[in-house]
Amino acid sequence: MTVVIDQLNGPRHPEKAHRPDHEIQRKPGWIRVKAPVSKGYQATRDVVRTHNLKTVCEEAACPNIGECWSKSHATMMIMGDTCTRACAFCNVKTGLPGPLDAAEPDNVAAAVKRLGLKHVVITSVDRDDLPDGGAEHFARVIRAVHAASPGTSVEVLTPDFLRKDGAVETVMQAAPDVFNHNLETVPRLYLTVRPGARYFASLRLLERAKDLMPAGFTKSGLMVGLGESREEIMQVMDDLRAAKVDFLTIGQYLQPTKKHAALARFWTPEEFAGLESIARAKGFLMVSATPLTRSSYHADSDFAQLKAARAAQK
Repeated sequence: MTVVIDQLNGPRHPEKAHRPDHEIQRKPGWIRVKAPVSKGYQATRDVVRTHNLKTVCEEAACPNIGECWSKSHATMMIMGDTCTRACAFCNVKTGLPGPLDAAEPDNVAAAVKRLGLKHVVITSVDRDDLPDGGAEHFARVIRAVHAASPGTSVEVLTPDFLRKDGAVETVMQAAPDVFNHNLETVPRLYLTVRPGARYFASLRLLERAKDLMPAGFTKSGLMVGLGESREEIMQVMDDLRAAKVDFLTIGQYLQPTKKHAALARFWTPEEFAGLESIARAKGFLMVSATPLTRSSYHADSDFAQLKAARAAQK
């Protein structure tokens, strides 16, 4: 079992209303999933509500919510629901966030313990308004989970901490088992898709995390369907391997609303299988590449496979 504290898409916000409308393409059959109805889904929702944890699974209508919540994989955000960035692919509202919730680390830890989780993923909105980008808050959540559930492995999915000196060091001092930061797309598309971020700064963040945690695991993720080429994706793979990243996820971009970045096309399951084969040949310990893959999808079983791959490599 695992719970995922994650950042994905939230409610549409007025800051993106100036963007031209892009018609949303009809999803192919391999993207469609069943509506959530299981008892496990209801139980996970109850835990989320009880501990006052915000979830973006519901607000983003994540395609995996039925499967994940039925297995106690709840996707939530820490540090609030307002992001200081306005990425063209993301539907989380943008603006000036409120103060941090001092009770949040304990609330997250309590939810993890109540569900008896073996692996937990912790992420957040971007908090450029904070001097450390929220690094110390990440560390407090990690330490709270470790204290309440010593046997639980912790994975963090962090923002880029752009121009926040010492932030990644603060997070790594709390000893997460996996450090994840998503590149999201190819460098050519950063200006339009991820304008507040810098491709090479994100690469350096991943490399620094690995230097600080050589025995741990690093991870990054990409979306496809925004107009990138296969060759550009392979170059990103090479860049990630040069940064010593262990685990790569690749999933299909789904346009949240007409105001967001246009979907160029749907990649087929066969194309995803091809990308996975290429990534494994390039030396990644673990690769997850399917249309429905998300950064924290199946994080618990993937972590077990990561450890097994490392052991086999030795």
